[in-house]
Amino acid sequence: MRLLIVIIFILNGFYSYSQNQKIASIKRGQLLYEDLCLRCHMPNGKGVQGVFPPLANSDYLNDITATIRIIKYGGIKEDLVVNGVTYNGYMESQGLSDDEIADVANYVLNSWGNSSKLVMDEKEVSKIKSND
Repeated sequence: MRLLIVIIFILNGFYSYSQNQKIASIKRGQLLYEDLCLRCHMPNGKGVQGVFPPLANSDYLNDITATIRIIKYGGIKEDLVVNGVTYNGYMESQGLSDDEIADVANYVLNSWGNSSKLVMDEKEVSKIKSND
């Protein structure tokens, strides 16, 4: 019985640590979003229809690899369809490090009606390579 209590206590500690890490990442991501992304994607994440795609309730975020690739490398070279609307603009690379990209992704994945259990980190972002 004691062993079970110890195991539960340890697992609870790992979960709390993970949740605290996620919350800290989201807060850092919000600051980066407000500094670099807000001018196109807007404070509410809704973008500008036909010009800048929405991040709020965006079906495109379901493909996290493609999402990270765009943030990491910029330069969308083909039409992008988000929530049934086609966008053919160009997004510059913001020059973010992998840990900053993870923070922005965690913020976007958990804002404006988006909710994700996924927690991106520097290691996961570093695995995602350009399509070129």
